[in-house]
Amino acid sequence: MTEITLSATPKGNGYQGTVSFPNGVSMSSAETYPTIAEAITAAALKLIGMASRLEALDRTEPLTTSDT
Repeated sequence: MTEITLSATPKGNGYQGTVSFPNGVSMSSAETYPTIAEAITAAALKLIGMASRLEALDRTEPLTTSDT
């Protein structure tokens, strides 16, 4: 099973949302959010906007930089 993790970590006066892919790549938001829920929601919305990364999970060849 493939797992993609959405998480929130404390940063400054709020939380930073992070999307982590199974190949070890993680992307964090540049913004901070006042609540954990808002940070995870922002990470989820970012993930939805990366359709090519999600489609690449079903491919057998590796993801290239042109797929991002």
